Amino acid sequence: MHTTTLAALDRRSFLRVTGLAGGGLLLGLYLKSGPRLFAAAAAEESTTDFAPNAFIRITPDGIATIMAKNPEVGQGVKTSLPMIVADELDVDWRNVRVEQALSEPKLYGAQFAGGSLSTPMNWDGLRRAGAAAREMLVRAAAQTWGVPESECATEAGTVIHRPSGRKLSYGALAATAAKLPPPDPATLRLKDPKDYTIIGRAIPGVDNPAIVTGKPLFGIDVQLPGLRYAVYEKCPVFGGKVVSANLDRVRALPGVRAAFVLDGGRDLQGLLGGVAIVADTWWDAQSARRQLRVTWDEGPAAAQGTDDFARRAADLGPKPGAVTLRNDGDVAAGLQGAAHVVAAAYAYPFIAHANLEPQNCTVHFHDGIVEIWAPTQNPQPGRELVARTLGVAENDITIHVTRIGGGFGRRLRNDYMVEAAAIARQAGGPVKLLWTREDDLRHDFYRPAGCHFLKAGVDAGGRVVAWQNHFVTLGRDGRAADSAGMSDHEFPAHFVANCRLEATYLPLDVPTGPLRAPGSNALAWVMQSFIDELAAAAGRDPVQFRLDLLGEPRVVPWPGDRRGAGYDAGRMAGVLRLAAEKSGWGRAVPRGTGLGVAFHFSHQGYFAEVAEVNVDANGVLKVRKVWVAADVGSTIINPSGALNQVQGSVIDGLGAAWLQEITIDRGRAQQANFDAYPLLRINDAPEVEVHFLKTGHPPTGLGEPALPPALPAACNAIFAATGKRVRTLPIAKTDLRPV
Repeated sequence: MHTTTLAALDRRSFLRVTGLAGGGLLLGLYLKSGPRLFAAAAAEESTTDFAPNAFIRITPDGIATIMAKNPEVGQGVKTSLPMIVADELDVDWRNVRVEQALSEPKLYGAQFAGGSLSTPMNWDGLRRAGAAAREMLVRAAAQTWGVPESECATEAGTVIHRPSGRKLSYGALAATAAKLPPPDPATLRLKDPKDYTIIGRAIPGVDNPAIVTGKPLFGIDVQLPGLRYAVYEKCPVFGGKVVSANLDRVRALPGVRAAFVLDGGRDLQGLLGGVAIVADTWWDAQSARRQLRVTWDEGPAAAQGTDDFARRAADLGPKPGAVTLRNDGDVAAGLQGAAHVVAAAYAYPFIAHANLEPQNCTVHFHDGIVEIWAPTQNPQPGRELVARTLGVAENDITIHVTRIGGGFGRRLRNDYMVEAAAIARQAGGPVKLLWTREDDLRHDFYRPAGCHFLKAGVDAGGRVVAWQNHFVTLGRDGRAADSAGMSDHEFPAHFVANCRLEATYLPLDVPTGPLRAPGSNALAWVMQSFIDELAAAAGRDPVQFRLDLLGEPRVVPWPGDRRGAGYDAGRMAGVLRLAAEKSGWGRAVPRGTGLGVAFHFSHQGYFAEVAEVNVDANGVLKVRKVWVAADVGSTIINPSGALNQVQGSVIDGLGAAWLQEITIDRGRAQQANFDAYPLLRINDAPEVEVHFLKTGHPPTGLGEPALPPALPAACNAIFAATGKRVRTLPIAKTDLRPV
C-alpha cells in the first residue's frame, strides 16, 4: 500500500456517507471544479459550497454502482474511470454497474471530454474515492467481529478476517458502513500497482452490448412522449441572416406544425439566424425544407474564400512575420555558417470533424425548467449559452448527457444545443433537432488552414544549427483564431540554439475550432516532415538525426506549462528507439516501398511512429503498416480501450492527411457529403501495431496524442519510396508517381 497525504482536504469536505432505504451505502464526494479534480478544498467547510453526489452506491446484494461523470465520446472513459474506482474499492468487476451522470458541475466538478484530460484529471481522485469506501467497509467488518482493522483484508467485494478466515460481503456490510464517519483523506492507503486486479485488464466497454444490439444510447436515439422533429436552415455563408422566407407555403405542407424565423446574431459559436421547421416526423420536416425558399443577407464573409487566403499567404510568406513568437540566438548567422540550408513551404487545408452521428439535440420546456438531452463534450458551457441566449436561469436547465457518436472536438461547441432550445421554446412541447450530413459539413468549426515558410541550416556534422518558421494563419488584431495558433515552444524550439518563430494573422470569417489533437494534428506534419528534409540534406539516417536533435536526456521546462513539467527529451528518445526497433528500421525494402519516421509530444503523451508505404508505378498509395511506440506513464488503465484509441487515432490522422479538404468559396463550404469529403475506407486502413513504454510517471490520456505523428511518418515514407516530398495536404493532391 501507498499512503497518500491530502493535508488541505478534511474528511468532512471530501466525503459524505449516508444509508440507503432498505440498507446500503451511499458515498458522496466533494469535487471541486478546475484543472485538478479532487483539488484541496478549504479547511473550513462551507455549507453553500458542499454538494455531495451519489458517486458510489453499494446495495445489500453486493452490487456497486459507480457514476460515470464525464461524457463518453468513444474514448472509453465510461469504462476506464469506473475501473479506477472499482480497483481501489476492491470489488469484483462483474458486480459493478455504471451509470452516466447528469451534467451537474456543482456535484461532479468539471465534466467534459477534451484535451485527453480525463485520465490525468481523475486518476488520483477516483483512486481515493474507491479507497475511502473500502476503508469504511473494513472498519464496519472489524466492528462487527470485534477485531482490529489491521487483521482484515479485502478481496473481490468481501472483507476477510485473516486469522479466523471469516468473511462478510460488501452488501452485508453496507448498511453498517453507512453509519460510520468518513475516513481521514490524509491517511487513505492506496493499492500498490502490483496488487491491481482491474486496472491493467482488457475490459470491454460497458456500452458494447447495447451498441451492437442497437439499443438507444446516443443523442439521436432520444424519444419522448409527444416528440416532434425539427430542422434548421441557416445561411450557407457563415454568419448570414434571414431577410425573408416563404413560410406560409411551408406551414401548409403535410405534417408541418410550425415554421418560423429565428433572428440569432453574428457570433459563430452562438445562435445564428435561420428558419426552423417543426413537424410530426423528421421526414416531414426535411421534405418541407426542400420547398423552403429564403432570401439571405449574406454579410461580409460572402467576399471571402480559401483561394484568396492562399494567394495572400504565398505573398506574405517569404517576408518577415507580423508577430515574433520566439527569437533565440542569431538565425541569420546560423544559416550563413551552415553546410546545408534547406527552404520549403508547407500548406494544409481546413478539415471537418465529420462525426458519424450528425449534430442533434432534444429539448423540452416544462414545469419551469428546460430539459435537454445532448451528445455534448462540454455540457456546462452549453447550459451557459442556452441561459444567456434565452434568458433562462442556469439552475432551471437540466442536461442529460447522452453517449456521443463521434466528437473529435466538434461537440466542444454547443451551437446545435442553443438552436434546439430556441426552437423548442417557440414551438412548445418536446422537440428533437437533427442536422443532415450537409448541415454538419457546411456548418462545422473547422480545423484551421495554415501555411508555413521554413528555412533551416545543418552544419558539416549533421546538426541543426538554425531554424526559422514564418507561420501564416488565421486571426485578427495580432491574435490567432480559435485553434489556429502555434506555441512559442513548438518543437524544435529549445533544441536549436538559433531559432526564430514568426506569425502573420489573416482575417477570414470561417468558424474554426479544436479537432482531435488541436494544433498538433497539422504542426507535427510540418515540423517532422521538414526535419526529415534536413536529415536527407545532411545525408543522415532519419532516426539517428532525430536522436541527435533531442540530445541528452533532460527535461526542458517552460513558463506557463499547465499540463506537465515541460518536454522530456529522454522519454521522447525512448519511444523513438522503441518504434525503430519494432519496425525493423534500416532493413532492406522492395522498390516502391519506403519507411518513414516521426515523433511528437502533445496532450502529455510521447509518441513515435514508423509507417511503411508502397507506391506503385501509377502513383497509387498503400499504407501497409504503422508501428506506434507510446509513453503515457506508468499505467494503462484499460488495454482494450487504449489499443482502440491508438489504432483509431492513426487511421483518423491518415484519412485526414490523405483525402480530406474543405474549401471555401464566396463564404461557403463547398463540400457537403462523403462523396466530396471521403473518409478512409477499411481496405485502405493499415495494420497498426502498438507498443506502450511504461515509465515512472502518472498516467495520461490517449484520445489525441497518437494522431499527430501518423501524418508525417506516412509522408516521410512516401519520400523514401518515391523521392517526392508531400508539402501540401491532402496527399491525394500530389502526383506520387516515382521520379
